[in-house]
Amino acid sequence: MSDHPTLAELDAALPFVDRHIGPRPDDVTTMLAALGFDSLDALMAAAVPGGIRTDAELALPAAVTEASAAAELRALAARNRPAESMIGLGYHATITPPVVRRNVLEDPSWYTAYTPYQPEISQGRLEALLNFQTVVGDLTGLPTANASLLDEGTAAAEAMTLVRRGNRKAEGPFVVDADALPQTIDVVRTRAEAMGIEVVVTDLVDGLPEGPLSGVLVQYPGASGRVLDPRAVIEAAHQRNALAVVAADLLALTVLEAPGALGADVVVGSSQRFGVPLFYGGPHAGYMAVAAGLERHLPGRLVGVSVDAEGRPAYRLALQTREQHIRRDKATSNICTAQVLLAVVASMYAVHHGPEGLRAIATRTHRYAAVLARALADGGVEVTNETFFDTLTLTVPGRAAEVVAAARERDLHLRLVDADTVRVSTSEVTTRTTLEKVLAAFGVEADLDALDQATGDALPDALRRETPYLTHEVFSSHHSETAMLRYLRRLSARDYALDRGMIPLGSCTMKLNATTEMEPVSLPGFADLHPFAPAEDAEGYRELVDQLEGWLAEVTGYDRVSIQPNAGSQGELAGLLAIRGYHLANGDTGRTVCLIPSSAHGTNAASAVMAGMKVVVVKAAADGAVDLDDLRAQCEAHADELAAIMVTYPSTHGAYEDTISELCRIVHDHGGQVYVDGANLNALLGFAKPGEFGGDVSHLNLHKTFCIPHGGGGPGVGPVAVRAHLAPYLPSHALHPEVDKREGIGPISAAPYGSAGILPISWAYVRMMGPAGLTRATAVAVLSANYVAKRLGEHYPVLYRGHGGLVAHECILDVRGLTTATGVTVDDVAKRLVDYGFHAPTMSFPVAGTLMVEPTESEDLAEIDRFCDAMIAIKAEIDRVGAGEWSPEESPLRRAPHTSRALVGEWDRPYERELGVFPTGIDPDKYWPPVARIDQAYGDRNLVCACPPPEAFAE
Repeated sequence: MSDHPTLAELDAALPFVDRHIGPRPDDVTTMLAALGFDSLDALMAAAVPGGIRTDAELALPAAVTEASAAAELRALAARNRPAESMIGLGYHATITPPVVRRNVLEDPSWYTAYTPYQPEISQGRLEALLNFQTVVGDLTGLPTANASLLDEGTAAAEAMTLVRRGNRKAEGPFVVDADALPQTIDVVRTRAEAMGIEVVVTDLVDGLPEGPLSGVLVQYPGASGRVLDPRAVIEAAHQRNALAVVAADLLALTVLEAPGALGADVVVGSSQRFGVPLFYGGPHAGYMAVAAGLERHLPGRLVGVSVDAEGRPAYRLALQTREQHIRRDKATSNICTAQVLLAVVASMYAVHHGPEGLRAIATRTHRYAAVLARALADGGVEVTNETFFDTLTLTVPGRAAEVVAAARERDLHLRLVDADTVRVSTSEVTTRTTLEKVLAAFGVEADLDALDQATGDALPDALRRETPYLTHEVFSSHHSETAMLRYLRRLSARDYALDRGMIPLGSCTMKLNATTEMEPVSLPGFADLHPFAPAEDAEGYRELVDQLEGWLAEVTGYDRVSIQPNAGSQGELAGLLAIRGYHLANGDTGRTVCLIPSSAHGTNAASAVMAGMKVVVVKAAADGAVDLDDLRAQCEAHADELAAIMVTYPSTHGAYEDTISELCRIVHDHGGQVYVDGANLNALLGFAKPGEFGGDVSHLNLHKTFCIPHGGGGPGVGPVAVRAHLAPYLPSHALHPEVDKREGIGPISAAPYGSAGILPISWAYVRMMGPAGLTRATAVAVLSANYVAKRLGEHYPVLYRGHGGLVAHECILDVRGLTTATGVTVDDVAKRLVDYGFHAPTMSFPVAGTLMVEPTESEDLAEIDRFCDAMIAIKAEIDRVGAGEWSPEESPLRRAPHTSRALVGEWDRPYERELGVFPTGIDPDKYWPPVARIDQAYGDRNLVCACPPPEAFAE
């Protein structure tokens, strides 16, 4: 017998789980000892109520190495056949500038950042988002644009509700252009049906239908390629007290007149073709811009300009467009996220090319379409749209399928409309060779050089662009790669992301986003496929989605999963629409009440309203758990109306409640369904399954539990998981590659698989962790949270504890008593943490005046201790305020964060300069915030949401 290890043992010697989990075995032993446990199993047995524990190991494939997982993903990507996409319909082939791809899309300093709720340490991405807003505002011709939405279809649906709340006098249906993108029409209908809004789809060439209307949506250019002058429709809508929405192509707007100049009140669309890969449908940054007077109705986030404590301009989120400020049961939107990473890519595409470069790309795209149209028409093919930007609708009686097949043989994807009609869209990647292949597919020969000389444009003369755009200096300063690289580096250096240190945000789960998980996103087979490509050309995606949905069903205990929802908020809506569909199918039309605990996330109530439900709040008990007595009372009071309860488990307060099974039974006994919010699934994975302990439906946050990075505030994925009786009511899509998923409740997002392009990240995480690794990750996350609670509990009261007197994966530190005694606020603690080299925990959620801390399983013991040491040191500073040594206003806490400017000049503060700027000693790697504390109220009083002039930053 050999004393050497076997090959199998050597292959398993460096498992990925050891890369993902921060604390080493000795660290785990140390942390357990501090808590009085001798093993992780003992800790979890004490923390998780026995009544919900699952005994069986997760039925998932065994873990594989990073190299093996990467090879499997490359093989799946190779089974997709992107071809050159000419399908259009709002998705276009584009070229991501390599300097942007490498230094934004693939750079952890951008993709591991969190939502910029702490603006002092988010100035880089806030500037990038302000650039995005400026691009959108300039091109649309409207003064205020938001920091992105989820996609074009949902942006149009948001516009439908915005015009209704922005114009209270309006009544009647929402009218939609029959030439709008088909997926947009369907998403609008899905939203409208649940909210009781009538939608009328009509050909706007014939004008508006008779009778009252609340708003109208015009596609510009249309799905057919036609460029309809929207002015007559807009004027007619205004005369009837309605608002006009235009869904516009941003690239087309560099050569077509701005919708705002034509009278539009709202403009929506997608920024995908500004350098964002197709990604089989997403993630892409939708956009919305509004006319003056509507800015306070904007959904999502809005970046504005304010001033800091030193009087200098500083960026921040404006108008409280933060998820904590969702208007709960009064909401008409549940958007709590954006597509920040993709909006940054789109904005940097515009910065890189500048106005002249964008115009050149658009002009080239249009010229190829014009020459192609002339060649086809000369060859006997009927071109049905006389005006167009990039899309041609072509009539070939009885030959459409033959033409599309012939194009596919030539590595082109065209759009099959019906047996007689084909559509072709040109793009940034179209070349002369492309045109030759298209002509061959149609059986047409042409002299392209001669046609190029003889062919004019097909843009309507009355709609040629005259309004200037992108005149700000930033769009003319970074056109060389050297300048662009340095600009991107300068902005990323102003931010705090996971590449710098721990981000201990409770409820947000800022864990490792491993490089092996991230790399496959850029593979052409995943990045360059159109969402409406033929199913046979997307076999790799189909297998990946099937496997991932199956794995998610297994870990949650549900029967079916849909990954279509492209954010957690959209997963909530999908789950509630499934419950609504189930009750309606059973004839229970009166079941419209949704019970929501008082501690719930703001999106819960907003989603319920959008699903056509009435919100009834259930009280919380003193320990933070749902008050079962009040629950029973509410169930009795609404016995005939009860549709559902939405409950987060572990609770929003970060505790394992003993009462979850009883809660589920009470609701079921009264005819309701149980929606278990999956926001905290990372505290259950491997130990308990919502579908087994009473849940009927859950949404999951792949950008939390399953390692998709937050991207500075997006992208995210929010799959919805259901038990079998709700499966028929999962999201459907008329253009779904699977025929049996085309009919149903309708789409939640514009693409059949939502943000499919980032699903390889979660697939890789599950594949490399395996069942034992996922279970260990949960246990270490709980261990880390309880270790933090133990160390800091002597200094800050831990507000809630659950089963066994333990917290779950996060803990709430109560600062309210200290505020009462000393005047030092939770904001002061958060800003002072920046001086110590940390992003703050979650502030004032779910309880005002508290900090919710979540260390995750990925942070090692040294970093966790460094955070605890910083919090203890800050408590000592608070004690000095309490002792009267400093007033709150003159303390290093209130003056935090300290910028590098504090190193020079006169020092007139009562504490030592070194204490203010180097509280842990001189550190050559110290992070310096680029601005001092920002005046939030000033920014709302003086709303500026586009790039300020350079003079604003002059000393």
